[in-house]
Amino acid sequence: MKKVLLSAVALLAFGFANAQEEKANEGFAKGDVFVTGAFTLGSEKTGDVKSSSFEIAPQVGYFLTENIAIGGKLGYKADKAENAGGDTQDDAGFTVGAFGRYYFTPASKFSLFAQLGLDYSSMEDKLATDYTEAELGLGLGAGLNYFVSSNFSIEAGVAVLGYSSNDNGGGSGVDKTNNFSFGGDWRAVTFGVNYKF
Repeated sequence: MKKVLLSAVALLAFGFANAQEEKANEGFAKGDVFVTGAFTLGSEKTGDVKSSSFEIAPQVGYFLTENIAIGGKLGYKADKAENAGGDTQDDAGFTVGAFGRYYFTPASKFSLFAQLGLDYSSMEDKLATDYTEAELGLGLGAGLNYFVSSNFSIEAGVAVLGYSSNDNGGGSGVDKTNNFSFGGDWRAVTFGVNYKF
């Protein structure tokens, strides 16, 4: 009976130590690298009008300190539409960006953060001759990560403050479009998966 009791205590102690070690690995720490991003593929058909879209935008971040992470992203997007008469839209372009995050609870299962990002996008209209528009955007947002394991977390974010400037092709006599937005649009919360190395 004494051996069974000692074995049970040893098993409990081992299980507790293992759980503590796994819990200690949850959250973020200095030197951690994470990968997240976006991937969308869509198509739509109404009568003889067909449209399709594709976007991929991976992001990589690195923790400089326990609370501060910096990172970058590179994206590609394409939109196409056609009807019985031929193509009506054929756009393609890329985005490059950088971001910085401040985590308020980096070592927790729930990691809250604020993010400041700067993006440059260029879209080419393949149906028009020499038409490429460029946009520069600056955004402030908030989000959280919830760790479901020591490496995987679910990430949610919302934009709070944003500014963008689009040159609308940059031709002579063409006015720029400047856009400013403030407030969290809770209908546009983004969700994703985050992998920590």
